[in-house]
Amino acid sequence: MNVLNFVQAFFGDSAHWHGYDGIPSRFLEHVQYTLLALAVAAAVGLPVGLLTGHTGRGGNAIAVVANAARALPSFGLLVLSVLLIGFGLLPVMIPLVVLAVPPILVTTYEAVRTVDPAPVDAARGMGMPEPGILFRVEVPVALPLILSGLRSAAVQIVSTATIGAYVSLGGLGRYVVDGLYQRDYEKVVGGATLVAVLALITLALFWAVGRFAVSPGVRRR
Repeated sequence: MNVLNFVQAFFGDSAHWHGYDGIPSRFLEHVQYTLLALAVAAAVGLPVGLLTGHTGRGGNAIAVVANAARALPSFGLLVLSVLLIGFGLLPVMIPLVVLAVPPILVTTYEAVRTVDPAPVDAARGMGMPEPGILFRVEVPVALPLILSGLRSAAVQIVSTATIGAYVSLGGLGRYVVDGLYQRDYEKVVGGATLVAVLALITLALFWAVGRFAVSPGVRRR
């Protein structure tokens, strides 16, 4: 039985569309975990990246912290969090947030630093306050790169959130983990397909946000 047959059998089974273990329920759980982890990571990474990018200070420290965070194994951090905290949502959020902060932080910093200094100097010469320079001059120009960092973090969270099923959390990872345990490869392939679909939906949403939020002049440049 090939992969396409597994996919067809999984999605064609009406039992997979109802109940707490149904596709809509698991899909919604996965989306909730992703949004929560992305919101926390953005709350940490965006302000620090914007501030350091605007002032030009702390770039080396950001690189060190980002590289250290990227080197941490997500699954190992998940197991350690469960051992220290116990089961629940919090120990799963820790590795997801740690995974998502570096791309947001580094990309935001680099996005602000690469803004053309001419309009920044002009705004400063006109007496515009520093917060105004940041949010009215630098951020609109840097927005495409900032969104790319958020997009990268979101896709990584969508993919990595499946490991939460190993510590009894819900989401699409339940199909993969339970399917492997039960040797139900139809369920494994179906769960992996749903994760891939959610990742593609995430990419499409960020593309739409970019088309709506970024000015046409910046997009063309």
